[in-house]
Amino acid sequence: MEINDWLVVAMFLTFIGFLFTGFPVAWVLAGVGVLFCYVGYLSDIYLGTITGLDLTTLGLVTNRIYKIMDNWVLVALPMFIFMGLMLDESGIANRLMHSMQAMFGRVRGGLAITITAIGIILAASTGIIGASVVLLGLLGIKPMLEQGYNKQLALGTIAGAGTLGILIPPSIMLVIMADQVGISVGDLFMGALIPGLILGGFYIAFWLIVGLIRPNDAPLPKHTEAMSLAVALDLLKSVLPPVLLIFAVLGSIFAGITTPTEASGVGALGAMLLALMNGRLNLSVMRQVCLSTFNTTAYIFAIFLGATVFSLVLRELGGDELIERSLLSLPFGPLGIVLSILFIVFLLGFLLDWIEITLIVLPLMAPIVANLGLEIVAPGMDQPVLIWFLILVAVTLQTSFLTPPVGFALFYLKGVCPPDVKITDIYRGVIPFILIQLVALAMVIMFPVLALWLPSVAYN
Repeated sequence: MEINDWLVVAMFLTFIGFLFTGFPVAWVLAGVGVLFCYVGYLSDIYLGTITGLDLTTLGLVTNRIYKIMDNWVLVALPMFIFMGLMLDESGIANRLMHSMQAMFGRVRGGLAITITAIGIILAASTGIIGASVVLLGLLGIKPMLEQGYNKQLALGTIAGAGTLGILIPPSIMLVIMADQVGISVGDLFMGALIPGLILGGFYIAFWLIVGLIRPNDAPLPKHTEAMSLAVALDLLKSVLPPVLLIFAVLGSIFAGITTPTEASGVGALGAMLLALMNGRLNLSVMRQVCLSTFNTTAYIFAIFLGATVFSLVLRELGGDELIERSLLSLPFGPLGIVLSILFIVFLLGFLLDWIEITLIVLPLMAPIVANLGLEIVAPGMDQPVLIWFLILVAVTLQTSFLTPPVGFALFYLKGVCPPDVKITDIYRGVIPFILIQLVALAMVIMFPVLALWLPSVAYN
């Protein structure tokens, strides 16, 4: 290894080390980038290296920041965030909880199925993992425990259903992924839809099986409402508004009527109308949702800026060449290299949020995958390999959010659990759902058509 390669390794290790100090990630990214810009500059003077780093390198950041802030695609981020937060305040989830429970109450595991179904609807409405996990926890933990559900499996259900928002569109992670790799957001949304629904379907099937083989873990409620037309109509009234909003957003994108950015505005307006219909829209709610949207958007864009400094210095040091050489030197074929990248992403998920992984890792890995010569063909599509790869990364990151000891979803859930619920209960409860996610990941790896069929149909 040359000196530049050692500097790249040192840069990554320094970044990981500073993460444990508790400093905000955005500051760590930018600070490490600036620090190693000076390290490279001094090494050119005293060690005879040729990094080319100096103060003018940091000046290039200005142009990159301008391109970020001038990016029309990224306007969708605050709009989708606003949409999700407003839906949380609208009271729709509470109505869904009561009406679905009346519908599925006569089925063993019906309450868990209800939580999963609400998680799927929230995933297609919010795209924000923290909000979904917390809301499902507030809605589901108490009734599931009071009904006698297996505590650990109940907690795992809430965590698993809450993380569906990272995969089912309109996910803000998919927006950033598409922007970083340079592919259509609409194509990535279409590619993620079927794998996301399959994963949600697996969760529901899991509880149906548990109800058959371990009925004590999924007991029936003591009092169940008889199935009637009134119950069905109440469910329809509860489900129809969010489903119409989902169709308005995703349907307009898939039909080519709007761009994802324009559809995000439709979603934000629709969420406000739903809150107004439920009598939950007032100045206080509007103020709270706007402030939360500003805070979340600012957090994401601060990481954008920090990652810009970090990645610029890393590339100047030759980090992308080092990573490419290292991966291509592995004694595996193209598919083995993809699996190695997914394993790296999985491990990084223990330390980093999805934003940092998306902004730092994907721009380095995507060109390598695109040039591996994988024989994945979808009629009419220009970059099917990249769409397939990004869906794999999304499923992998979803798995890492559930994996102990530092899965982010686990700590979101612990924050709303009763005092008698231990973190070890959550750890044990998510194990079946991690296995389900790994099965779903393997299916998408073996059958790329699951991620590529819908975009290819749209093209044709």
